[in-house]
Amino acid sequence: MTRRRFATLDVFTDEPYAGNPLAVVLDSEGLDGAAMQRIAREFNLSETVFVRPPAEPRHRAALRIFTPARELPFAGHPTVGTAVLLGLQDQDRADGAARADALAFGLEEQIGIVPCVVEAGAGRGRARFKIPALPTFLGEGPDPAALAAALSLAPEDIGAGLHVPSRHGAGVAFTFVPVASRDRLDAARIDPAGLAALGAGSGGEVGELGPLYLYTPDPEGLGPRYQARMFAPHLGVPEDPATGSAAAAFAGVLMQFAPLGNGEHDVVIRQGLAMGRPSEIALQLVIAEGALRSVEIGGEAVLVSEGHLVA
Repeated sequence: MTRRRFATLDVFTDEPYAGNPLAVVLDSEGLDGAAMQRIAREFNLSETVFVRPPAEPRHRAALRIFTPARELPFAGHPTVGTAVLLGLQDQDRADGAARADALAFGLEEQIGIVPCVVEAGAGRGRARFKIPALPTFLGEGPDPAALAAALSLAPEDIGAGLHVPSRHGAGVAFTFVPVASRDRLDAARIDPAGLAALGAGSGGEVGELGPLYLYTPDPEGLGPRYQARMFAPHLGVPEDPATGSAAAAFAGVLMQFAPLGNGEHDVVIRQGLAMGRPSEIALQLVIAEGALRSVEIGGEAVLVSEGHLVA
């Protein structure tokens, strides 16, 4: 058995004990996928990251990302949190030498190379990254009445303006569920029987729908803002405080339903409020000639703990 360094961070927040907690195992050489999955179950957070040497020396690290139930090809809060942690390490290694105001490096994930820019210091930082694959439209969402039953809501609670349920993915597939108001968003609860029926009604398993990402316009603040909740019990995540991969795919939702024009569009997504772990995700879309050209996710992270595990 080997002692392996790990750290935990709270991500998409500038305050400890808010946002989305993340575990990062820094010494993961020699661990196979089954061992990583056991460790992820032990941490029992929405995701645990295992940092490995990169295949290409010009990249900073290779990442493997696990929920308590399975491995993911890409996830947003693990990317932001790990980028901040590696940025803190790199700044510490400067050891009095001139430190860069911002660091830029690539992280190797199963989805591809994720380019990151990090500003870090004093146990906290901010990272942003461009997603390596643009969101893909995966089809219409399930029947609103079936979704309402799965979420303990009424059928009239499903839908917001021009938005109707849809499926999009940017490495991870999600079912996006617009909800009529903030109070109905807060009222949503997974009904196990309704969720099972929803999967059966779609002609497959619940997991094939992907996680359910609920959203509604946020009346607080200026500019495009949304509040969101994400449920993924089939991944071992009953509810997630902040979901960067869903925010990345949400760019596809906005392209489908929102009247966005050419240029840069900055969108704020607040999540985790109903859980008492408020988070804020910065989403930027770049549109040219009516087409989505790039998507960037950004947010802050705070170092919470450091230690060793035996594995």
